[in-house]
Amino acid sequence: MYVIKFGTDGWRGIIADEFTVENVRRVAQGTADYIKQNFPNNLTVVLGHDCRFAGELFAENTARVFNANGIKVKMAKGFVSTPMISLGAVKLGAALGVIITASHNPPAYNGFKLKAHYGGPSSPAVIEAVENAIPAEILVPLASHAHNVSTGMVEYVDLETLYVDEVSAKFNLNLIKESKMEFAYDAMYGAGQNVMRRLFPDITLLHCEHNPGFDGQAPEPIDKNLAEFKALISVSEDIDCGLVTDGDADRIGLYNKAGKFVDSHHIILLLIHYLHKYKGMDGKVITTFSATSKITQLAKAYGLDIEITKIGFKYICEKMVTENVLVGGEESGGIAIKGFIPERDGIWIGLTLWEFMASTGKSLDELIQEVYDVVGSFAMGRVDLHITEEIKQNVLAKCEAGAYTAFGTYQIEKVETIDGYKFHLGNGEWVMIRASGTEPVLRVYSESNTDENASKILAATQAVLLA
Repeated sequence: MYVIKFGTDGWRGIIADEFTVENVRRVAQGTADYIKQNFPNNLTVVLGHDCRFAGELFAENTARVFNANGIKVKMAKGFVSTPMISLGAVKLGAALGVIITASHNPPAYNGFKLKAHYGGPSSPAVIEAVENAIPAEILVPLASHAHNVSTGMVEYVDLETLYVDEVSAKFNLNLIKESKMEFAYDAMYGAGQNVMRRLFPDITLLHCEHNPGFDGQAPEPIDKNLAEFKALISVSEDIDCGLVTDGDADRIGLYNKAGKFVDSHHIILLLIHYLHKYKGMDGKVITTFSATSKITQLAKAYGLDIEITKIGFKYICEKMVTENVLVGGEESGGIAIKGFIPERDGIWIGLTLWEFMASTGKSLDELIQEVYDVVGSFAMGRVDLHITEEIKQNVLAKCEAGAYTAFGTYQIEKVETIDGYKFHLGNGEWVMIRASGTEPVLRVYSESNTDENASKILAATQAVLLA
């Protein structure tokens, strides 16, 4: 029996290998058992899928299992983003939201994400409960999807319009449209494409077509995956800012007017600066272990509480549900802000920054400089090492044993182990090593004062790890 485990953001597997109809049904049964035990008076689920291959097939089989357990399904017709499912769970009063997606993983993957009734990732405790309830096989008889639709156990709902209406109510879209600034959007063939076409039909749009294989590229909004979009902005004299979202549109990527990638560390800082300094909003700042130390510095400068969590947006979400949180964000592009559901949303965050630019008439670089004036400039680095499991485990064992005292000429002064291993090197520099929770990858992060120096730290560390 294939043992199903959820990572930092849901269960993911290679389609037709681990991620099969049978295994999806097993996960759906575990989820159904959890719902029946914990929400006996609300047997309702919001369900959808993103743009990935066979998403509709897997979603329909998930619905069949829920229906067989007496759970009614409010189902999206066509692909939707993860934030649409989360918003739908809140607006439609469901016990849980489920979306079939592997987010930013390579095209060969698909996945299964659980969303809580409050509109954000389910807590680690809930995920553990679902995992423990996953059976070895499905024993309940399953009716056809068509039958379940005809009997009303499946009701199709328009989650896209629900989301568009929420955006229209919360943002000054006319301010953005009527500003003298030009914007561009790259959907990476992902689930944000239809919404952005509806909201901003006149902006420059790229990869806003349905392509389940993502043209062979993992839909992760990082600079190395976005050469075409980067080139488009670089040669244009008109585009002031480019927004990118990943496969299920919950992560953000950003480019300035010159076609330079603006990472999530800078985006989080910009959001804190805009919401607190310009809009007078208060609340706690929460970020994950791999984010820049400048976030802590800015929060303290503005008198805001700051908390560092493990990596995985679910840890941030837990805090947003129970506390007054202004901004919660992670290095990988998942960010949420006060005034919306406790869910990361690449489009929502992108529109917040476009509104910031439009309301001030300032460029992205000018706004970033305002942040630098408070905390100083900095640069981040990251490399993903695709290595054998043996080498990965050897590196992690050495980290745990304290075997590393230096990486090249960089001497280790202190080690933190909130999630992974962060080696402080002095002068505000650090390097961090952590195994991915969703892919067979060892991630290495760094922070320094310039891109060149951040890259030097990565190179020195990699040389030691792979020696």
